[in-house]
Amino acid sequence: MSHQATLDDLVSLRRDLHRHPEPAWREFYTTARIVDELETRELDALYVGPEILDADERMAVPDDDELDEWFEKARAAGAREDILERLAGGFTGAVAVLERGEGPTIGLRVDIDALPITESEDEDHLPAAEGFRSENEGFMHACGHDAHATIGLGILDAVAASDFQGTFKVFFQPSEERVAGGKAVAEGGHLDDVDYLLALHVGLDHPTGEVVCGVDGFLAVSHFRADFTGAPAHAGAKPEEGNNANLAAAAAIQNLYGISRHSDGATRVNVGLMGGGTATNIVAEESYIEGEVRGATTELMEYMEGRAHTIIESAATMHDCDVEISVEGKAPSARSDDALRALVGDVSESVEGVDSILDSDELGGSEDATYLMQYVQDRGGLAAYVGVGTDHPGGHHTRTFDVDEATIRIAIDVLSGSIDRIAAEQP
Repeated sequence: MSHQATLDDLVSLRRDLHRHPEPAWREFYTTARIVDELETRELDALYVGPEILDADERMAVPDDDELDEWFEKARAAGAREDILERLAGGFTGAVAVLERGEGPTIGLRVDIDALPITESEDEDHLPAAEGFRSENEGFMHACGHDAHATIGLGILDAVAASDFQGTFKVFFQPSEERVAGGKAVAEGGHLDDVDYLLALHVGLDHPTGEVVCGVDGFLAVSHFRADFTGAPAHAGAKPEEGNNANLAAAAAIQNLYGISRHSDGATRVNVGLMGGGTATNIVAEESYIEGEVRGATTELMEYMEGRAHTIIESAATMHDCDVEISVEGKAPSARSDDALRALVGDVSESVEGVDSILDSDELGGSEDATYLMQYVQDRGGLAAYVGVGTDHPGGHHTRTFDVDEATIRIAIDVLSGSIDRIAAEQP
């Protein structure tokens, strides 16, 4: 008999995932826990780790030492050994498939990774008060992905128990926070037959009971790292014999903020990390910067990316240094389709606990679900990014963020109802 989780089961799962937050490509415990649950269901297919993605499209994969460290953390936390073996090398995530006769193929994308933020220990922070605060110190689920994974499982149960006709796929996607996993999953082959795709996010500064039927306003983004290499020298005795990598990096930073504005729409640039050099009396041989460019459209991001790379390379040339630029994460812009937006709104009207329905809202940030949305849309399908509000005491990406667990049931009802309606009506 296939297992179907109760709401208490789902809250318990969400809290277990919250206790074990893992960053991009290191979601070993998280994936093992999800797969452990999925294996109790009567699925028609279950793909795990390297089976779900195109390995060549992974971005920002950590080095082996860091992967090994998190692998061992997952093992120590009790992750099943047989599942962990399938995730070796940072191949995390899963795709679950239900086949229920003739009908369209519908996909649901939920993300599973966490952030490098130290979670609050304040007594009014529910995870701390209730004993499910992060056990991986310095990391936490500060964006609700623990709830997303849990809701994905609940939606799978609800669809399995319904009169759904067609094929349903749930994508438990790794590495969203680095916008580094979406493209690999999109190119992994499992979206090739998907006719409709829904992606989910809780919160987004909307309260519990509010549903955003189709989020728009995604900024396309490209994360970059530039490593400058010069030549060392004694800064007092022979400074002219050195090629200063710190100067090259500084010139790059200053000029990146001078990229010309574009008449087609909003653009952004930020250098968030920098470092270099070894001592005050040595001309720096090596330095690095990490940053990002964004645009209101994919084309605007690509304009910014091209200008940024030119500026970085020119700064290196100016100071007789070499530079290597790597793309550490990337996502296009996307738009939710109106037909799905209307359908989600119609379903939401009859969901208990929903008291406010918004047709759309602007995200104002970036998300690599856009790769999956675009992949489906480019092949003639429809996609929408659905926001389900949750009361969160701290903002997203803060140490006091938490999810109102009442949202879990509301999100399951909205999304599973929408999936059943899509299958029946095929808008």
